[in-house]
Amino acid sequence: MRLRPAGERGLLVEVESLELVHRLHAALRALDPPGVVELVPAYRTLLVVADPERAGALDELAARLPALELPPADAVAGDPVEIPVRYDGQDLPEVAGLTGLDVEEVVRRHTAPEYTVAFLGFSPGFPYLVGLDPALEVPRRDTPRTSIPAGSVGLAGGQTGIYPSASPGGWQLIGRTEVTLFDPGRDPPALLAPGGRLRFTVAR
Repeated sequence: MRLRPAGERGLLVEVESLELVHRLHAALRALDPPGVVELVPAYRTLLVVADPERAGALDELAARLPALELPPADAVAGDPVEIPVRYDGQDLPEVAGLTGLDVEEVVRRHTAPEYTVAFLGFSPGFPYLVGLDPALEVPRRDTPRTSIPAGSVGLAGGQTGIYPSASPGGWQLIGRTEVTLFDPGRDPPALLAPGGRLRFTVAR
């Protein structure tokens, strides 16, 4: 574990794996340290943000972190969330061509794994999912689209993700779901959380 200051009221915690990020994130959420107002997980880091008037709380937390007991990975993941997808995305034929697979095999390989939510970002509730079959790794589009419909499921590099709201984007679109991923009136607003698990199914 490596600790770095991040501005006047941030502490960046670097660890060795995404799993450790998720376990540390869960431990700190349960601990609810005084003065901490936000936790921002990424692939190998967790940013801890303090209230401007309680920035000194970060020093206290930094001293406690090396001895903090982390929950097991299974306790963090919880039950997988099922996301039904209608696989009719406008880039699906192109993805099939890029991978050398037919459309049916692209869909089969996309629905086969159990994915992990690495973190949320880009837009509220947007899940970056890891666990994609390597055969489905395709590049982002050369030219991003100015508007992608909410619920669109896409591929980019070794990741797959879901657009929670209409927005610009450059991922290869393979389908769309009717599931609401982000609702400001819901508690919590985001359906998915870092460390959670997800499975895609074919919508009927």
